[in-house]
Amino acid sequence: MRLTSTLIALIVAACTFGYAQKNTKPNATKPNIIYIYADDLGYAELGIYGQKKIRTPNINRIGLEGIKFTDYYTSTPVCAPSRCQLLTGTHGGHSYIRGNYELGGFPDSTERGQMPLLSNTVTIGTILQQQGYKTAAIGKWGLGMGYSSGSPNKQGFDYFYGYYDQKQAHNYYPTHLWENEKWDTLNNPVIDVHRRLDPRTATATDFAYYKGNDYAIDKMADKALGFIRENKDQPFFLYLPFTIPHVSLQAPDAAVDEYRGQFPETPYYGQQSYASTPYPRATYAAMITYMDKKVGEVTALLKELGLDENTLVIFTSDNGTTFNGGVDAKFFESVGPYRGLKMDVYEGGIRMPMVARWPDKIKPGSVTNHVAVHYDVLATLSELVKAPAVQSDGISFLPTLLGKAKRQKKHEYIYWEYPEKGGQLAIRMGKWKGVKVEMKKNKSARWELYDLTADESETTDLATQYPAIVARFDQIVKKEHQPSHVPAWEFVN
Repeated sequence: MRLTSTLIALIVAACTFGYAQKNTKPNATKPNIIYIYADDLGYAELGIYGQKKIRTPNINRIGLEGIKFTDYYTSTPVCAPSRCQLLTGTHGGHSYIRGNYELGGFPDSTERGQMPLLSNTVTIGTILQQQGYKTAAIGKWGLGMGYSSGSPNKQGFDYFYGYYDQKQAHNYYPTHLWENEKWDTLNNPVIDVHRRLDPRTATATDFAYYKGNDYAIDKMADKALGFIRENKDQPFFLYLPFTIPHVSLQAPDAAVDEYRGQFPETPYYGQQSYASTPYPRATYAAMITYMDKKVGEVTALLKELGLDENTLVIFTSDNGTTFNGGVDAKFFESVGPYRGLKMDVYEGGIRMPMVARWPDKIKPGSVTNHVAVHYDVLATLSELVKAPAVQSDGISFLPTLLGKAKRQKKHEYIYWEYPEKGGQLAIRMGKWKGVKVEMKKNKSARWELYDLTADESETTDLATQYPAIVARFDQIVKKEHQPSHVPAWEFVN
């Protein structure tokens, strides 16, 4: 049969249209990315990192079915700068935000958040938006209010829900959260979580003062699930900075009941600030397990929607376990063998749990001692989505995720510069770890030097034995430190 030229043209057009349709499916090549960021979760507070008293089966599963990092770090051991440096790929000597620069106060009427990011900041969100991703940040922001240049909707996120202000996030039963710069009223009374109770007179009714109806974690988790459902047919990036287990110690009664009676308890009356509770240990464990259940809901939804194999899920924390608010880090062995807690540049403050899962891409049961840090994430995700290279302080650890260790570039050193708690510096260079503390009081503070291979708990200072390494650390500080625009953050020079 002879075909007319018109019929041939129609056939060619139809085939071309079909080819175009097939090759423009949004998820054909671009993986979805979910980055879950716990708040003040210590290195050893997950079962997969040795925790014995707190149940975290869903987060454990991410690592067991994917990869576990043993030597992964935060960029700074406190909330706002850790978030800034994660999203912008900068370390503490270059970052625009280096400490918790608080604005306003605790009441709703004085809510002003923290120092905002500058306009036109390049973030992970803006990079992924440019690559066609739908982006969301759901949880604690801490980088500027909605009316400021730091609003997440102006910093690479199409959708935001949660707390702008870290101080508001001290309360898990707030009067409101924020949704795309609009106030979302919650069914909770006004609660002053920093009100202390009198141990001599406190009753069950007094402890009940710190409870509300709408638990913020539930609201945020529901929004996260909704975002995934709404964007299942296009590539998406979900940044999920949960506020658990940052104090206050508040959790639904049913969650606390799962642990009540399992641990010796001394009621907490708010003496170290934050909400009082009759069961501080049970409540702390309950909060972490509650977050784990929400993580499980996210991963279950991925399977339900058929997105599982095309989604990279990463779980980590912003800094080490806290030292106040009724938290008992010693009882839970929260930072394992390491020294220090939140706000310390010793390992307990900066070494983080980090697990990642991506079926058929990340080999199940993988464990790596590749030394990586939060400021590597921007470079990693940029390489993942084949975005144009952006200058940062990070090195992509994508080869490690994909089991291509021979291709993995390594840091000569990791650099920490933290202006709070007296002014602190730290450098990790191979097995060597240098630490300087109290630099605001003592401009000639000396380096402490530890061999992490032989002394992971940083107990034996070897600085006097290795002057050449100490001299190299001084050179690194001169190279990496850039003056800050905030005088209180300028302690190096």
